[in-house]
Amino acid sequence: MVTLLKFRPRSRPLPADSDSPLAVHGLTVAYGQQTVLREVDFVAPAASLVAVVGPNGAGKSTFIKAVLGLQPRLAGAVSCYGRAVERQRHLIGYVPQRSSVDWDFPASALDVVTMGLYGRIGWCRPVRARHREQALDCLEQVGMADFARRQIGQLSGGQQQRVFLARALAQDAMLYLMDEPFAGVDAATERAIVDVLRTLKGRGRTVLCVHHDLQTAPDYFEHLLLLAGRVVAAGPINETFTAAALEAAYGVGLPPVAAAVARAG
Repeated sequence: MVTLLKFRPRSRPLPADSDSPLAVHGLTVAYGQQTVLREVDFVAPAASLVAVVGPNGAGKSTFIKAVLGLQPRLAGAVSCYGRAVERQRHLIGYVPQRSSVDWDFPASALDVVTMGLYGRIGWCRPVRARHREQALDCLEQVGMADFARRQIGQLSGGQQQRVFLARALAQDAMLYLMDEPFAGVDAATERAIVDVLRTLKGRGRTVLCVHHDLQTAPDYFEHLLLLAGRVVAAGPINETFTAAALEAAYGVGLPPVAAAVARAG
């Protein structure tokens, strides 16, 4: 079902699909006196790839952080498979923006991926050979096994992103939240990321990605969450990636691909 909303406050019921990988109701977030997101309602379909798009300052990264509880919420409820998201963190994998990571941290690529297993290993418990084998297998899936012993800060941007993707794979989560995984990567890494996303979908996982490239969004993703401080459109991408939705979100100064869609519409 497609949702296309106008910019005015409204009262909406709690999302009905309590078994959804992610259900958000009335999410409102502010930085100081500035409201960044207002009354966001969204239900993510199971086993789906969802692009979170919108203009700069639309609240895309804030949405991901607020869902995870990394950014305080002024209002709203967030559930994962019918329970408060805070109680379901073990079901959620997170890939942060590369710019938010301390790349000088003295850890190898294998160490970083092994961190994704801590939920199963247990904090302060020994990391055994079988755990490192599992982490190495995840690095193999993203083409980074040969760099397992390399310090994370010595890798290129694309290689670093692959390592963080491997860490998410190691978590074996049901819901993945990824903040700009395609930002600043080379073409080979972009293809590797797409392959991993499709593999996760094939395993019944749901992935939400903050994504800036509107041109590739319809090729990589099946569903869309279009934000501009609130939900502009949400639903199957072939129904929501429209002239009306893009114009409502971007207004003046549409990016070239959005302008082309608007002209075609």
